[in-house]
Parts: sequence; C-alpha cells; structure tokens
Amino acid sequence: MAAGEFYSPADEILYNENRRAKDLTAKYNNTSPRATNERQELLRAILGHAGKNVCMEAPFQCDYGYNIFVGDNFYANVNCVFLDCAPIRFGDNVLVGPNTGFYTPQHPIHPADRKKGIERALPITIGDNVWIGGSVTILGGVSIGDNSIIGAGSVVTRDIPANVIAVGNPCRVIRSISENDKLESK
Repeated sequence: MAAGEFYSPADEILYNENRRAKDLTAKYNNTSPRATNERQELLRAILGHAGKNVCMEAPFQCDYGYNIFVGDNFYANVNCVFLDCAPIRFGDNVLVGPNTGFYTPQHPIHPADRKKGIERALPITIGDNVWIGGSVTILGGVSIGDNSIIGAGSVVTRDIPANVIAVGNPCRVIRSISENDKLESK
C-alpha cells in the first residue's frame, strides 16, 4: 500500500488498523467541542502528524489516520473525508471547507481486476496557505501549490500550480492571484 502498488484492503493488518482509526474518530466525533485538550490528544493519536493550532470539526472520517500529515494553523470544517491509503500532506495555514473529500485509493480499470478486490493509492499534497472551498473532491496523485484557492464544488483531478484560483469539474485554473487581490489595494 505504502509503495503505491496494488494491495488488498481486506488484509487482516490493514483491516485492524482501519478499525483502530474508526474507533478513534468515533470517539473524537463524539467528544464535546469544549473538550479542547482531549480532542487534541485524540487528533495526535489519529494523525501521522498534527502541527500547532489544528482544528478538525466533527464529524470527520479517515481510513487509517497515520497517513495524514497536517502543518500548523490547519482548519477543516464539518464532514470531511480523508481516504488516506497513501499519504495526504497539508502545509501550514490551510483552510478546508465542509463536505470535502481527499481520495487516495484507485481501483483497477479492468472489471476482472476490480473483482479481485484490490486497489492502489496515490498521495495528495497540499501546499502552504491553501484555501479549499466546500464540497471539493481531490483525487490521489494530485498536488496543489502554495497560496492557491480551490473553488467550492470543484473536482481536482490533476496538479494545480501555486498562486492561482482554480474551479470546476474538472478543476481548472481561472486566474493568478496578484497584489491587486490584497484588501489594502482596493
């Protein structure tokens, strides 16, 4: 799985690791938002890395948790799904809108191979200072560059460069972010 090769998600070790993540996220999702210390401890138990000032609004779901690496000042709104069969890496100062999905698994193209119950996974990398709107889908193998914005409802199927606004299905760059976008320049 970690090497990006085809594997069986029904493997006993992977099944047990998935159940561990599901148990921990269920506990997190049912912990009071005011129980800040307990929630932070649970996030650190779930995630591969959690920087400073990390907030995941409940509920959120993940497959394994240990393949999610979050930088400082991270915020994910409600109902986010992280299918982290491959690493999902977030830089610092990332905002994620509600109902957003990060999907690293890929199933075989040929139906005979799909019937075998195998899959592979490709990583997702999100740079620093990225804002991902609500109800966005990001597929495995994608990188999003620093400072970029992904518009709500987008489906990101290929890399997005730094310093751009990208929207749509499939997600496409519509323009660069410039100094004219600063509030002070208006």
